[in-house]
Amino acid sequence: MQYMPVTESMFLVAETRDQPMHVGGLQLFAPREGQTAEALADEFSERFHAATDIAPMFLKRPATPAQVAGYTAWTEDDDVDFDYHIRHIILPRPGEIKDLLRYVSQNHGALLDRRRPMWEIHIIEGLKDGRVALYSKVHHSVVDGVTALRLLQRSLSTDPADRSGTAFWDMELVRRRRRRHAANKTDRSWLDRVTGAASAVVDTAGQVVGMAPAAARVATAGVFDKDYVAPLQMAPSTILNQSIGSARRFAAQDWPVERLRAVARYQHMTINDVIIAMCAGALRSYLTDQGGLPDESLIAMVPVSLHSEGDSDGNAVTAMSVRMATDLESPAERVAAIKASTAGAKNVIRGLKPLQSLALGAATIWPLAFATVPGFVEYTPRGFNLIISNVPGPETPLYWNGARLDGCYPVSIPMEGLAMNITVTTIGGKAGFGIIGARAQLPSLQRILVHLETALSELEDLPPAS
Repeated sequence: MQYMPVTESMFLVAETRDQPMHVGGLQLFAPREGQTAEALADEFSERFHAATDIAPMFLKRPATPAQVAGYTAWTEDDDVDFDYHIRHIILPRPGEIKDLLRYVSQNHGALLDRRRPMWEIHIIEGLKDGRVALYSKVHHSVVDGVTALRLLQRSLSTDPADRSGTAFWDMELVRRRRRRHAANKTDRSWLDRVTGAASAVVDTAGQVVGMAPAAARVATAGVFDKDYVAPLQMAPSTILNQSIGSARRFAAQDWPVERLRAVARYQHMTINDVIIAMCAGALRSYLTDQGGLPDESLIAMVPVSLHSEGDSDGNAVTAMSVRMATDLESPAERVAAIKASTAGAKNVIRGLKPLQSLALGAATIWPLAFATVPGFVEYTPRGFNLIISNVPGPETPLYWNGARLDGCYPVSIPMEGLAMNITVTTIGGKAGFGIIGARAQLPSLQRILVHLETALSELEDLPPAS
């Protein structure tokens, strides 16, 4: 058995029937010239079933008994039942995008089987526009959003003539990555390696010793920087923050990254800030429609990746809180407030070492500790109203055996007290928004897409920042 770190086990501990803890993704592929959608779907199925040399992370499952060892150790399956993990379906007519989103909504609320490796992939044909969809589910204890996008990228190519496309769990992809990483590393002497290891130990010890001063810096920023949202500050009560059931609704749409980049350029902000501003405008409109816009600003928890080039797959993330300025009617004032809030949070994180950043993230997400008790979150304080993530990818077009990736939409996790999650992937020149919510608690969730377009148009109409 393999030891399970707490950064992985916490997602298993938090899981309930009404709160599945898997992340997902929906990709749309346009068949290559001369290829039908049926032929592309069959090719996906054949290549996926042929990828029997499986990377270890897709073999592991919680050890048994599940309620004891299952939270502390992994075990590996020797035999993966591909007929269970790979599902090939055809949408009912007329095959509209709304039919595809309905399928994802229905399947994303179902728990993954802990007695098997915790992943599934659904090959979906029948879209009337001729594209083929892939919907995947992987437990969050196995991967985070950055790792999930990395796995997708490794199975794709920038060359439309490349025909080596395979499954994201194929061990050959891992070997290719290792070879590239090894080729990029310079040879080091034995003394260099020993010195490097010793330095790493000293650095880790220094980070631990520095926890108290780091905490003091965070506390000081919380007192003196009015724009910084420190851990333990309270967010307002909204319909986004209630007990949820297991039924889900998923909405997705993409926008050209160039539109977001143009706003970022004229307003002197980052693309991440633009995404938060779009979400702020959309949520202000949505909550107004529902008669539930609070007087105080919503607060978003924004994950911050700690992954570096060449590091291992898995979970490596901290978090910061951002004031979304939904209490401000003026888009210009809202943009200024969001820029100030994200700048305050980034200034704090920049001064921290990795272990200290993880500790800050743990302090930021402390309200999630109550998420395992159904209904209890309605009677506890909350530090944020929703999670908004952006997972950046390459801007060049990507292909799988010549089939062009034409859409990429994350499917994330609603939780007790966090009925909506917005995750964005910027890849291939498009910003794909995936909005997942608790079906019964958030009516007309798909209206968020209309409000996002309105919010982006408002940002485009603003005069350039001075």
